[in-house]
Amino acid sequence: MLCWTASNPVSLTGAPSALQGLVYIFIALAALGVAAAAYFGLTFTPIEAVVTALAFGSVAVVLMERQLRQRSEARLEKAVEDLARLLSTDAKAGQVLSQRVNAIADANTGNRLEAIEADISVLGTVTRQLAEALAEFEENQRKGLAPQPAAAAPVQAIEEPEDDDILPEPLVPEAELRAALDANRLVFHIEPIVQLPQRRPIGYDLVPRLMREEGSLADAAEFMPRRGGEDLVRRIESLALDEAITIARRARTAGQPIKLILQLTRATLLDRRSLEQIAAILGANQAIAPSLGFSIPQAEWKGIGPTEKRQLYQLRKAGAGFALTDAQSLRIDFGELEGMGFSHVRFDTMRFLRSPETFTDFHTADVAPYARRFQIDLCGTGVIDEQQLLSLFEDGIILVQGPHIGRPGPVRADLVVERRPEPQRAGAEA
Repeated sequence: MLCWTASNPVSLTGAPSALQGLVYIFIALAALGVAAAAYFGLTFTPIEAVVTALAFGSVAVVLMERQLRQRSEARLEKAVEDLARLLSTDAKAGQVLSQRVNAIADANTGNRLEAIEADISVLGTVTRQLAEALAEFEENQRKGLAPQPAAAAPVQAIEEPEDDDILPEPLVPEAELRAALDANRLVFHIEPIVQLPQRRPIGYDLVPRLMREEGSLADAAEFMPRRGGEDLVRRIESLALDEAITIARRARTAGQPIKLILQLTRATLLDRRSLEQIAAILGANQAIAPSLGFSIPQAEWKGIGPTEKRQLYQLRKAGAGFALTDAQSLRIDFGELEGMGFSHVRFDTMRFLRSPETFTDFHTADVAPYARRFQIDLCGTGVIDEQQLLSLFEDGIILVQGPHIGRPGPVRADLVVERRPEPQRAGAEA
């Protein structure tokens, strides 16, 4: 609002204006002139002349203030429009910033940073080893010695799979095993794989065990054929798949999903009909296929060709996962394992802690981050005490298995189904 006094006019902002004061002075002089003209020219009385002057001055002041108010309102409207444009620009800038923040949040920078850290760690280890080798080479040159060849022969010798000739024969003869399978004396127990540090089970190995006639239980190492007997091995692995599907289906129905891992050996890997049968079974059980996985020994993995790998990839497309077990070396192509759907690689804990150089050329603390770059975890098996757990955890290995964690035990009775004895066959399979 505009306000004024007789002695000090004030504008909208409350600050006196010299130009506005000058206008008021001219209005006052004009009012005096009107009063003089009315008194001397129109023969008004002095009171009438004063009233006429006041009326003229009031009208002039009102018109002046009205014009000033219109100008002030126009300036305010323009300022409001400018402020609205600025707010609109800020809103657009905020929207663009929000989109960029969302894009950065969706970029999964955590995994990228972990991969970068793993690469930097590996690069630092390689650089340190190169510096040590160079220092040793220079020291030998100063002493006038010939450079020694790299001692890689023992490592290569350890990398080679064990020869079948040195493996002992199983305690259970093949004939007794075949009779036990016909009598349905094969049972399956589960052995947990836990994740550190919470020791939360992430899956269970389905371990076959044989009930002997005297009532004792024989482990797989005591009855699985090592030379020949491929039909028996395929039969055992087929029974394991049926048992795993039953357990997984019933556990899912009970609201307690379970991850089961079955062993898959060369006897099945090299048999196309068996792999096709497994793929068909997984296709018919799509709902529980992600709850199943197959463990493949490293020696068996090296023996399969591109055709078998393509068939394994069909199992992966059906939803099943894989694990590489009994790893004699971690100098493997993790990229290939990632593409095939492998989730973890298992190795012997005691041998890894005693002689890590037989597994890898990296520092032990760099191996797990490097493998995790390919979405693959390392798993230490055969853990026998707490000290081994701490050593593995310090090296970044979070999956463990062994007697210290939990031995193989029977599955809950409500999750398994009683199998009837198979009828005696007229002739054994070749």
